[in-house]
Amino acid sequence: MSGRTPHAGDDPHADEPLVTAGAAVEAADAAVVLVHGRGATARSIVEFGEQIAGDGDVAIFAPQAAANTWYPNSFLAPVADNEPGRSSGLRAVGRAVEAATDAGIPTERVLVGGFSQGACLASEFVARNPTRYGGLAVLSGGLIGESIDRDDYVSHAAAAVDGEAADALAGTPAFLGCSDVDPHIPEERVHETTEVLEALGGDVDERIYEGMGHGINEEETDAVSAMVTDLV
Repeated sequence: MSGRTPHAGDDPHADEPLVTAGAAVEAADAAVVLVHGRGATARSIVEFGEQIAGDGDVAIFAPQAAANTWYPNSFLAPVADNEPGRSSGLRAVGRAVEAATDAGIPTERVLVGGFSQGACLASEFVARNPTRYGGLAVLSGGLIGESIDRDDYVSHAAAAVDGEAADALAGTPAFLGCSDVDPHIPEERVHETTEVLEALGGDVDERIYEGMGHGINEEETDAVSAMVTDLV
């Protein structure tokens, strides 16, 4: 993440709202940051957040994309073809995480997740900003780019933590769920994402569902809900 202040044209999502729900952040024990998919809204994924938060004292943060789309092309396109939306989206996720940590919730009790295009951003954010998070939930998504260079993520993580890349995520639990026939997410990209997260020290639970299509099933919802329960 660049230290310079981006111009408005470089940061299309900068002025979009951060939707909040759940417990008041000042009183919350944990937080979830959820990133919506293409064509959806922050308010729509907040409904999923309320499902997985249950009755716990969990603050929910959901950034909103400009025109409901984080980046224009498939996440499998060359990275440059999805700029500046991709980088602006990563900054939006970062601001949501900071809203929780600035209120006193440590990152190890902040779960970052998303669905579809939002899942791609969530996984990319955690891999590019490694620390011990409360969890990562990647629902029908994966790391962004035409191809995935595991060594690039590993070297970036080693520099970010000034140490061993294998310690970067420090055991952060990560759930990856996807269909084997998802029309937007190749199964191989899910496997590649798992490999990168494990190389960075994540504790990954990958589940591929036969014939599911593009959506979130009950088992996935229960799995992510259990991750949130472990935080409170």
